[in-house]
This record gives sequence, C-alpha cells and structure tokens, in this order.
Amino acid sequence: MVVLEQRKRLLRRAVMPGLLGCALAAALAGCGEKTSAGGPAAPQAMPVQVQVVQAVRIPDTTEYLSTLKSRSAAAINPQVEGQIVKIFVKSGDHVTPGEPLLQIDPLKQEATLNSQQASLAAQQANMRLSKVQLDRAQKLFAAGVIAKQDFDNAQSAYDAAEAQVKALEQQVEQQSVELRYYKVSAPAEGIVGDIPVHVGDRVQVTTLLTTVDLPGALEAYIYVPTDRAGALRLGLPVRLLDVDGKTLSETSITFVSPQVETDTQTVLAKATVENPREKLRIAQQVRAQITWNSHDGPVIPVLTVQRINGQAFAFVASKEANGTVARQKHLTLGDTVGNDYAVLDGLKPGDHLITSGTQFLQDGMPVMEMPADAKQSASNSAGTH
Repeated sequence: MVVLEQRKRLLRRAVMPGLLGCALAAALAGCGEKTSAGGPAAPQAMPVQVQVVQAVRIPDTTEYLSTLKSRSAAAINPQVEGQIVKIFVKSGDHVTPGEPLLQIDPLKQEATLNSQQASLAAQQANMRLSKVQLDRAQKLFAAGVIAKQDFDNAQSAYDAAEAQVKALEQQVEQQSVELRYYKVSAPAEGIVGDIPVHVGDRVQVTTLLTTVDLPGALEAYIYVPTDRAGALRLGLPVRLLDVDGKTLSETSITFVSPQVETDTQTVLAKATVENPREKLRIAQQVRAQITWNSHDGPVIPVLTVQRINGQAFAFVASKEANGTVARQKHLTLGDTVGNDYAVLDGLKPGDHLITSGTQFLQDGMPVMEMPADAKQSASNSAGTH
C-alpha cells in the first residue's frame, strides 16, 4: 500500500510540469491550435495605442540661481561720525522723502554751533561799534577837525569787522548744515531694508546704516560661469521660475558685465523684472532659465519613457516583413518641454511611438496599431462578453 502511494506521487510530479507548460504555451502561442496547414498558430498581435512622433521647436536652456535686487536701492551711510541714540524705523517700514530714520548724538555738534553763534554775535557788536566810529569820523573829517588818515583808519576798522562777521556767518551756516546730518533721513520714498546697527553703536561715514528700496521694478542678478559667458548677449530670453517650476516672470538680458568675478569665475548678467503686484521681494532667490537658442527635434511624452538600470527606453511600432512588431529603442534625452522630453538620439520624426501597454511588451512582440477610440471600444466590447 505504501509503495502504491509513492508511485502515485511520483506520477503526479512527472505529469504536472507538462500540463503547466502546455497551459502557458496555449496562453501565449495558442497551444494545441493548428493552422490550416497543420502547424502551430502564430502569436496573436497585441492591440496598442500609438502616437506619431512630431518635430517641435526645442529651446536650448540653462538654469542658474538668481537674486532679485531693487533697481532703485539707496544705501544709507552717515555723513558724520558719532553714537546712535535713537532709531525711528524698523525693517519693512514704508518711508517718505525726508522722514527721519536714525539719530546720531548731536550734543558735541550743538556745542560747536552755539560757540560759533556766540562768536558771531560778538563780532556783530564790534561791527556796529565800528560803524558808529566810522560815521563820527566821516562827519569830523567833513568839518576839517580830523585828518584824512584818521578817517581812513575808521573805514578800515569797519571793513575788517564786516568781513569777520560774514566769515562767522558762513561758519555758523556750515555748522548748522552739519548738525542736520546727525539726523539721518530717507532720501526718497521706499521700503526700509535691514538695519544692522543698534542704539549705542558708534558709526563712521563708511558704516552701512540701512537701505531704502523703491517698490516696483526689480533686477535679476544672474551669475553665469565663464564657460557659457561667451554666449551671453543683450536680449536673450530669461524665465524666472519658483521652486515648483512655475513661471514668475518672463524677461530678457539687459546688462552683461565686461568683467569676470575673480572669486567665482562668473560673469554678471542682469534682467529687468516688472513687479506690478509686488509678488516678488527684494533679495528673493529664484531660478533663472536663460534660453540660448532653439532647434527642431522630436519629443516624447514623459509617461512613455521606461527606465532600466538608469537608461531610458521606449517602444515603437515597426513594420517588418512578418508584420508590425514592437521594437525597444534606447533614448538619449534632453530637457523637459512641458510634459515631454526632448529626444537627442534614438527617435526621429515620423516614428510610431507606442503609448499604451508598454509594461507588457517585449522586443519583437507582434502588435496591432489602434487609435485611442478604437482601443477603448475594443476594451468595452471585451468587457461585455
């Protein structure tokens, strides 16, 4: 009995692989079916949707990181030295021309001005006395009481006093103007930038206090490596993109620096950016896409590209002697153009690109080209049976 059971198990092991192989062959090649001549039936062609590869205008672009700067930014530096005693504004405030920004301690300058004003008052008193003496000497000289020399001395004393008064008036005016420099004001209407100084800091004429940037138009500062700088020219199209690749602004190159930045070995290019709704901000970093030129070439939908070991492939329907078969093409891809890849090598305009069922295809597999609506109708018909 035991021997009989062992023989049955061995028999099942020998028969099952053959049955499975026949079932698989029947599924793929119609196992068991015969042609009219008695040979095996040809594999059934798989219906696939195809798209004729078109040639489109493909831009040659490069992206760089760009910084937006105001076209009318004013750097605010003090015109006098001293200690900051008050800051009237904060970063981001909107200011008007002449509005005070910071106050530098004016006590020393006020003392100097007061001293000059006192000297002026004393000299004005001397001039008035000289004027009285001159008038008296003139009357006495006319009456013949004093000599001509005495009259000339009185005239000279008055002229000297008057000259000293004018000199002191100029000094007082100069000190008054300088006193106004101790209150730093906005030169124009705009937005206050960063304020790196604090109350109590001692500043010099080289110290940057803040910036005042006019709202509206900006400039994109684009630093292009020297290996591409030779192609820079005025008028090249520029697209500014956000982190998601959406277009923020379309503009063009308006300035190309004649010098190379020694530290970075780049060339500065600028592009004017209109900002009517003020969506873009000063010092904001964006992606700047420069279009160098364009050429005609084939494109392929992103979803039809297969990746195998880092290589890009796609299937095309190729008409051969035995019928239409799927051929796998190795692709060299360029940049994306909308929802497509630019194809540098591997496809040519007019190729029939297979866009459906590519996950089931193998190289050389028979296929039947079907338009999209026909493929859908076939699927619906199959679902009704």
